[in-house]
Amino acid sequence: MSRATKRKHVLMEVLQDDFSPPTENQQIVKILSSKGNNLHEVQTPDNNVFLASMPSKFRKNVWVKRGDYVLVEPIKEGDKVKAEMVRIITQEHIKYFKKDGVWPSAFNSGVKDKISDDDELFVNTNHRQFNDGSNSENSNSSDTN
Repeated sequence: MSRATKRKHVLMEVLQDDFSPPTENQQIVKILSSKGNNLHEVQTPDNNVFLASMPSKFRKNVWVKRGDYVLVEPIKEGDKVKAEMVRIITQEHIKYFKKDGVWPSAFNSGVKDKISDDDELFVNTNHRQFNDGSNSENSNSSDTN
């Protein structure tokens, strides 16, 4: 399978998931930081922190960042790495899980309830955000001087 074909299938799996709730041995966790080598530090709803690995099918095809939510499944082999990512949770998943009652209440404070078209746009945080001066209060106060 070519790299482009693989990427297409992985992205389709992530974006058009069946919205099935987590099974008994799976849990929803929040990504705290990336530790390199496809390892991520994650936090459970009861504030346990451990490492989770990203499976090879997601590597170089799907990116996660601090504050994202993923579904993990525990692994028994490792001492430090205790889980493997099964699914990346999107805003649509969160909305569905809240409606279904499976979303952990500990994660409610950091999740946006409203999904808009602008939420899907990437915002580059490395650049300063400038005000274009369209605010009427600022333009009126500058005219009086």
